Amino acid sequence: MNDLHIYNSISKKKEKFTPIHKGAVGMYVCGPTVYSNVHLGNCRTFLSFDLVFRYLKHLGYKVRYVRNITDAGHLENDGESGDDPILKKARLEQLEPMEVVQKYTVDFHTTMAKFNALPPSIEPTATGHIYEQIHIVEKIIEEGFAYERNGSVYFDVLKFNETNDYGKLSGRKLEDMIANTRELAAQSDKKNPQDFALWKKAEPQHIMRWPSPWSDGFPGWHLECTAMSTKYLGNNFDIHGGGMDLKFPHHECEIAQAEACNNTSPVNYWMHANMLTLNGKKMSKSTGNFILPDQMFTGNNDILSKPFSPTVTKFFMYQAHYRSILDFSSDALEASEKGFNRLMEAHRILLNLDSSDDKSTIDIEAWRKSCYDAMNDDFNSPILIAHLFESIKFVNALKEGKETISKVDLELFKKTMHDFLFEVLGLEDNTSDNSQDSEKLSAAVELLIELRNEARADKDFALSDKIRDELAAKGIQLNDGKKGTTFSLN
Repeated sequence: MNDLHIYNSISKKKEKFTPIHKGAVGMYVCGPTVYSNVHLGNCRTFLSFDLVFRYLKHLGYKVRYVRNITDAGHLENDGESGDDPILKKARLEQLEPMEVVQKYTVDFHTTMAKFNALPPSIEPTATGHIYEQIHIVEKIIEEGFAYERNGSVYFDVLKFNETNDYGKLSGRKLEDMIANTRELAAQSDKKNPQDFALWKKAEPQHIMRWPSPWSDGFPGWHLECTAMSTKYLGNNFDIHGGGMDLKFPHHECEIAQAEACNNTSPVNYWMHANMLTLNGKKMSKSTGNFILPDQMFTGNNDILSKPFSPTVTKFFMYQAHYRSILDFSSDALEASEKGFNRLMEAHRILLNLDSSDDKSTIDIEAWRKSCYDAMNDDFNSPILIAHLFESIKFVNALKEGKETISKVDLELFKKTMHDFLFEVLGLEDNTSDNSQDSEKLSAAVELLIELRNEARADKDFALSDKIRDELAAKGIQLNDGKKGTTFSLN
């Protein structure tokens, strides 16, 4: 198979992947800050790197995949004051901060399991690595790239930029950042507005705090990922991933911390997954334009027309490249569901095919190579899926006797389909032999909704209520909204 090429965010081009250690890959991905339910945008990022993890393993690499849990909340936007999101949620829900952490860590794991995502090799927590973070701060101070002010420690960006290139990942120039930055407030302890916190002194009301040489406080936003990635993968490792929104300042600051501390570039390949939009607009809890995974799976929402299973949702995500923006809509999801069902049906038919032919009229080897070529081109899942759809034609032609296939090629065909559908993409055939049941149920409920609408128009509210109540008794909830009536399964 051709060599794997990865788009490297720092060079802004595709590069041939050459691991530091032959046959082994070290990969770090920034995990969730566990103060709320994981949303679909987060899920897309983690599923993108689940695909990377699965494909690297499929190619035979021994992969150490490290994905952290941020359970030591930091000040939002690296600010000078205020609370971190975990503390805010703890006060809101009247819980201890670590109860909040536990609650939403469980939610994260449960959701990713529904998506059939593989767990990482190591899942370290920020609170479990305070010692390592303090040690890195001490070393950066020792190297002359950080300073202490009133119990807090800040990274000296201007000093670092004299010998290094702060901004090389995001493409930002420090001169432009300085020109576009407001003057520091009088109460700020920073030398310069661009400096970022390595350690913050805790205010009296700040519950989550740890002793350090400078104060009782807590680590800065960016420090934990430098500490945990280098602890488990070394000072220089292969792949670092995360969402596009983390490129600046989080990943930029990670690079600066690691170079200041270890005098070496920490990562060879930086990978960034793009964002999700919903009906053409950015997902946002503040505007109400968002949907949680479980709301998709149950249909308990006012945005989509029906429930969609986790595996269909994941299949839909993989029909777009991980570096492209992806828009969620009912129409697109419904089309994806139909395509998914067709693929699963074709796979089941393929499993039951036999061959007594000596030669093939289908070039399975060429088709198989095209599947690998797609994934070797920066994990191009939409092109892979297009080739998998092409296989449906092969299956139907073989079933109808229009094409022939040798026993050897048939076994290769079956293995390749299985490997890419279930090992690489991590899909699940939960349609079984009743793949039409969901569509039949939808059609039946839609008919009852139509009859109910006619009853309401005729002011026959007794019949309208009876249809609604009988469906509810069967676990089918009708939801009347501005765009009409939808249903969800309880």
